[in-house]
Amino acid sequence: MSRMTMIEAIRDAMDVMMGKNDDVVVFGEDVGYFGGVFRCTHGLQEKYGKNRCFDAPINESGIVGAAIGMAAYGLRPCVEVQFADYVYPAYDQIVSEAARLRYRSAGDFTAPITIRMPTGGGIFGGQTHSQSPEAVFTQVSGLKVVVPSNPADAKGLLISAIEDDDPVIYLEPKRLYNGPFDGHHDQPVTPWSKHELGEVPDGYYNVPLGKAKVTREGADVTIIAYGTMVYVAEAAAKETGIDAEIIDLRCLLPLDEETIIASVKKTGRCVVVHEATLTSGFGGELLSRVQETCFYHLEAPIQRVTGWDTPYPHAQEWAYFPGPERVGRALEQVMEA
Repeated sequence: MSRMTMIEAIRDAMDVMMGKNDDVVVFGEDVGYFGGVFRCTHGLQEKYGKNRCFDAPINESGIVGAAIGMAAYGLRPCVEVQFADYVYPAYDQIVSEAARLRYRSAGDFTAPITIRMPTGGGIFGGQTHSQSPEAVFTQVSGLKVVVPSNPADAKGLLISAIEDDDPVIYLEPKRLYNGPFDGHHDQPVTPWSKHELGEVPDGYYNVPLGKAKVTREGADVTIIAYGTMVYVAEAAAKETGIDAEIIDLRCLLPLDEETIIASVKKTGRCVVVHEATLTSGFGGELLSRVQETCFYHLEAPIQRVTGWDTPYPHAQEWAYFPGPERVGRALEQVMEA
């Protein structure tokens, strides 16, 4: 076992897969010589050469389009979109081409593509470097959507994504790159090197796509979260003293309904937390699934804690960010109902 940041774990996953399979190629804006804006690909070009890890023009649709062509011919591209906010020019390629390729070719072709992109706020990135667009991908048949919350999962999930024969949207909460963040921006952050979840197995291993993880056992209420919000939920449960069970989804599509249903039927209460906007956020889908499958077990209305329906503000970032105080209020409300 080695101690790694999430950045190092993501890099290690690509390194492992590039060493294991010559068909794995890595490219995107600044990922080659420079090693990526967050240094996730640092050293890969030097180790594997410019044919396996290389820079691409500033053209997201071109990056994804080229990856689709490579995948159709048998390669396994792992491409980086520098920020999730920049993915929209490539949305047509992802939805209309990559996600449909297996279906439209009756299985003759597949699109084993992994599209990595940093997501979320909490780094003073403002409205164009802080968005959480996961929900726009979860409605697309043919895609898988992954959001890791710690280095060990990040490596194992990325290996599974690269090995998958269908396109995977791999969203990296950039606020977690160097350590877990509980939403208290005015308090020091524990680095991954000093955190138990910073231990990452060496070499090859994978974490199955579509399997959630219960990160905290509890009896009073179920909190469904993913990415950075897992740690915010933990802080809120601790500060309110409520015996909350926390589920880290890890994968939004496919969704692990079995784990969610078992937890909500046990606790009888549910709070859904995510950083994206309230309207049409993935929390609405989660709420519907819980209501449809656990209605007769619910003791109170399901609560949602999310970002606001506004562009992500720069000056008022912490008023937007769903912190432990807001999650704590939702927990208290659902327990009082």
